[in-house]
Amino acid sequence: MDLDQLDAIDVHVHVEQDSHGCFSVDQELLDASAKYFRADQDRTPTVADIAEHYRARRTAAVVFTVDAPAGTGHAPLSSEEIADQAAEHPDVLIPFGSVDPHAGKAAVARARRLVDEHGVRGFKFHPSLQAFEPNDVRFYPLYDAIQELGVPALFHTGQTGIGAGLPGGRGIKLRYSDPMLIDDVAADFPYLTIVLAHPSVPWQDEAISIATHKPNVYIDLSGWSPKYFPPQLVKAANSLLKRKVLFGSDFPVLTPDRWQADFAKLEIKDEVRPLILKENAMRMLGLERSASS
Repeated sequence: MDLDQLDAIDVHVHVEQDSHGCFSVDQELLDASAKYFRADQDRTPTVADIAEHYRARRTAAVVFTVDAPAGTGHAPLSSEEIADQAAEHPDVLIPFGSVDPHAGKAAVARARRLVDEHGVRGFKFHPSLQAFEPNDVRFYPLYDAIQELGVPALFHTGQTGIGAGLPGGRGIKLRYSDPMLIDDVAADFPYLTIVLAHPSVPWQDEAISIATHKPNVYIDLSGWSPKYFPPQLVKAANSLLKRKVLFGSDFPVLTPDRWQADFAKLEIKDEVRPLILKENAMRMLGLERSASS
């Protein structure tokens, strides 16, 4: 990946369909998410589609699915297949894996294989969709392995559009995505790089506090148009957290075009913009030392 040829790095891009036409979640959840985000574009681009989309925008994309069979009862997409397909587009795609924490020792072994055999550069977790409390010590062997592998872990935090508006939210519990649960993980695994995904409403202040207190914690700005960012998040991004916040869109429900158009109107200092759009992600992903690769 030639970083000099890139204007930005989007750290939050979902793969919702595989090459066999299978979806990451069932149709009811896909439809509820699309309605929540008022998304009228293609909801299920393939890995190759995503690569073409981002290449045209001189932007790299961190791509992943969420492996959540225990929480949803739905067969997941293959992180192995996503990583192998992303390897065909190394100029713009950075694959993250996903494992179901409930799988225990099998999840740990699979995480190792994803990194060692498939070139995965990090892991995505969605505590609400995967139905787990991140600070439960039963999952600590998994974090220990990811810390040892030297790759980041990205956790969904705050509200989710998945299940929104359905009876009981389809049983999806928001409390699992309270960032304070992840603060325990950040404290107990100080060399594990952690990304708190999204403005963490209704826990935005907690997320800012965690990222300020823990050197190993970043915040990505995905899932919201910048014009709706909480004011305290904008203030923190311009000051204390200027090297800790990351551009993320939440494609395909929110496109990088829309996100960047609204970000351009946000009151962000000129010297902070390139940090958010690219340079902080380079550091978080460990790309600075391999910029010519």
